[in-house]
Amino acid sequence: MYLQTGEAVNPKAYPLADAQLTITIMDLVQQASNYKQLKKGANEATKTLNRGISEFVVMAADTEPLEILLHLPLLAEDKNVPYVFVPSKQALGRACGVTRPVIACSVTSNEGSQLKSQIQQLKDAIEKLLI
Repeated sequence: MYLQTGEAVNPKAYPLADAQLTITIMDLVQQASNYKQLKKGANEATKTLNRGISEFVVMAADTEPLEILLHLPLLAEDKNVPYVFVPSKQALGRACGVTRPVIACSVTSNEGSQLKSQIQQLKDAIEKLLI
């Protein structure tokens, strides 16, 4: 799997979303940001997992060094939260509504959320990648 820049993605970045799923993920991340259901950054994502309020975690595969966010998949698995890698931290940052690259973000749960069905569909799609 290659990024647009032509460099190989770190094999530890698993599961990596394909182009179509990446678009879907970015779209939902953007909406979650509008609905204030988004925590940006590896530290914030870690907190949402520990507090049990994370719906799913998105990480950037082009993070350097990738190890700085590899505690997230372990934690997510512990908490039964799906997680996925997208190719670009720059694109993830844009979807999060900031100008900086974002290496990880967490979409948080909210009872009366309008995004509930979309979040569920995406969680199912991410879980299929992990099989």
